[in-house]
Amino acid sequence: MTELAYTEPKPKIIAGATGDWELVIGLEVHAQISSNSKLFSGASTKFGAEPNSNVSLVDAAMPGMLPVINEYCIEQAVRTGLGLKAKINLYSRFDRKNYFYPDLPQGYQISQLYHPIVGEGEVLVDMEPGVARRVRIERIHMEQDAGKSVHDMDPEMSFVDFNRTGVALMEIVSRPDMRSPEEAAEFVRKIRQIVRYLGTCDGNMQEGSMRADVNVSVCKAGTYEKFRENDDFSILGTRCEIKNMNSMRFIVQAIDCEAKRQIAILEDGGSINQETRLYDPVKGETRSMRSKEEAHDYRYFPCPDLLPLEIDQAWVDEIEAGLPELPDAKKARFVADFGMTEYDAGVLTADVASAEYYEAVAKGRDGKTAANWVINELFGRLNKEGHSISDSPISADQLGGILDLIAKGDISGKIGKDLFEIVWNDGGIPAEIVEAKGMKQVTDTGAIEAEVDKVMAANPDKVAAAKEKPNLAGWFVGQVMKATGGKANPKVVNEIIRKKLG
Repeated sequence: MTELAYTEPKPKIIAGATGDWELVIGLEVHAQISSNSKLFSGASTKFGAEPNSNVSLVDAAMPGMLPVINEYCIEQAVRTGLGLKAKINLYSRFDRKNYFYPDLPQGYQISQLYHPIVGEGEVLVDMEPGVARRVRIERIHMEQDAGKSVHDMDPEMSFVDFNRTGVALMEIVSRPDMRSPEEAAEFVRKIRQIVRYLGTCDGNMQEGSMRADVNVSVCKAGTYEKFRENDDFSILGTRCEIKNMNSMRFIVQAIDCEAKRQIAILEDGGSINQETRLYDPVKGETRSMRSKEEAHDYRYFPCPDLLPLEIDQAWVDEIEAGLPELPDAKKARFVADFGMTEYDAGVLTADVASAEYYEAVAKGRDGKTAANWVINELFGRLNKEGHSISDSPISADQLGGILDLIAKGDISGKIGKDLFEIVWNDGGIPAEIVEAKGMKQVTDTGAIEAEVDKVMAANPDKVAAAKEKPNLAGWFVGQVMKATGGKANPKVVNEIIRKKLG
């Protein structure tokens, strides 16, 4: 499928006291792999279980317990890499990342630093129709998740839930290609959309199965272009990392706050310390968490309990052959095949369920009409009443049945909306409802003409005015539709009125 044509958005310029500044943003998206068991143990990954009930001896780091790689998790990581048009490394290796957290039973995390499973790729981040930022992916590496510390159950003690310990994570690391807070949020949204299409992560940010660390720096306007010429990071400003962002809205707010903080320091003659920070949405500020660690601080070394991971190209090819149609390709196909706008195609392909619903409605029918009904009538009602497409009171077959009746001329568009309301509330087969309730359109020209004559006979002054100004004919159409309870075929009504008005 041919890609749609895009131009890159202009970078956001922030006016400062000493001149204009630009933002440079890179992200690390942590996506929890959708699997029934953990990366190195058979323990369940089910969310919401009783605390410390999904913990094996391996997860609890009991002496003598050895990790065993979950092949399905490896496959999910490969699928994700292929979905991001990235290089799959046939040789990869797990390393130990040493640090102490109360919720890390081993005292180290099994991760991948030197030889990740996925190399360079790219993502097209849609900003508006015809405008998108192409963001480079640096790598995807796999690692274990840590547990969860709970601080609000007791005034004096903290508790630790190890259920999440050992769950497989993919860390999707971007290059510093994003130039505004909005682009960063849309990047996370696009990653979430792709992994949901692939089925490799559910993308539920509220449950913590996807979260992002945001790296932010500022530089004088024009500096970034020099950086892109040779990827010389010394040209850019010192970056700070904002940890564990789980909301698109908070990502935008946090970047705005951090950019203003850094610019204020630099314009006051200070310097930026490379550090990890947290965003406080209540106070609308970022605050220091710890100085930024480097690789040597974690004392990485190859995990002695795991052999290097070697996979076959034939296996990668088999996974690639089974990939679904991804959002960009589906969006381009909808525009080409159904003649809809890029905006409408973007709405319909926002998630897999919406795209599948639309295609079921559009099959064998006019694509643009189907798009209008799905977006305006269905999505509008779903949003209003708090439903998702998966629990829509109207099925694709039912909505398709309404469109068929309109296309055949059995009902008008107006009656179609009344029928939509009935099906939404009571269910049923649209064609049977129309017959039972006498909702069929009046197409008998003789009957319609009789109603037109009545209206015209009762309003001779308006007839004379309409003959002088033909655009006033619409008043007669409305009167006839009202007289027939909306059942008269509007096309026939228009034709008869135009003929009688000359």
